[in-house]
Amino acid sequence: MKKYSSLAVKLQGVSKIYTIHHEKPTLVEKFINHKEEKFVALNDINLEIKKGEKVGIIGPNGSGKTTLLKIIAGITSPTKGKVKTWGKIISIIDLEAGFHPDLTGEQNIYLNGMILGMQRESIKDRINKIINFADIGSFIDTPLFTYSEGMKLRLGFSIAVHANPDILILDESMWAGDLEFEKKSTAKLKEFFRMKKTILVVSHWLSYIEKNCKRVLLIDEGKIIRDGSIKVINEYRKQQS
Repeated sequence: MKKYSSLAVKLQGVSKIYTIHHEKPTLVEKFINHKEEKFVALNDINLEIKKGEKVGIIGPNGSGKTTLLKIIAGITSPTKGKVKTWGKIISIIDLEAGFHPDLTGEQNIYLNGMILGMQRESIKDRINKIINFADIGSFIDTPLFTYSEGMKLRLGFSIAVHANPDILILDESMWAGDLEFEKKSTAKLKEFFRMKKTILVVSHWLSYIEKNCKRVLLIDEGKIIRDGSIKVINEYRKQQS
């Protein structure tokens, strides 16, 4: 156990392969060739992330960045390989996961909070902070199906950041809210970056990663092709220019 005591995440030989089903396969494809088209989203990833590290993950669209985060978060399973994590993981990838459309905002706080591993008493102690941060007014007492996408984002984000994670996983979607909430959420995340939390963030906003992360992974075609300091960002910029 001492060997892994400093680790937050460990991936060994992780691959993720999707089968692509065509809407209208030809007779040859279906009955004669018996071939299914495969898409390799991740290819034999080996990765260790230490507790407290702030890691930025960059790369072109479709390179496997979000798939990697989903596997670490446990949202999806690898086709091959092993994933081990230490500590409570909170993922801000699919903020609506765990919500029920017929329950009120307040009821969904309890439901989603417990799915994230919070105890009911802990949620009760923090519920006013969660409601105030989400800032959705009287909608907190109305069913979720009446919410706009922005309101769902606010509520999901507020629950996530008040769940006291050890590992926080961030994706581009967290910047999909309005400008006022974006400022509030960015300020909240700065608090996490100052703490000894393990943070993984995927973003095309390279300056954000440059400012907040000390380690950068460059992913392309499902493989980690560079793993180093923020200098990796400059190399990536040169490749894209």
